Amino acid sequence: MARAISEIEREIRSLDRPAQERLLRALLEELDGPADMDADRAWLEEIQRRSAEFDAGLVKAIPAEEVFERARARLKK
Repeated sequence: MARAISEIEREIRSLDRPAQERLLRALLEELDGPADMDADRAWLEEIQRRSAEFDAGLVKAIPAEEVFERARARLKK
């Protein structure tokens, strides 16, 4: 007979934080399935493109607090 979910949850909560994090990562990887190498490659290319634009002075950095303020303002609308 399978163990009750509540029993498993109790055991997980009794683990130390690093063990809980390892378990969570393993479960998420299991649910997500295999890595999409095309997506990883596309993200790397995008990061490199944006970095090159920034280094060349083609784009201006915006301080994080300003970005968050703008986002909060838009969400209030």
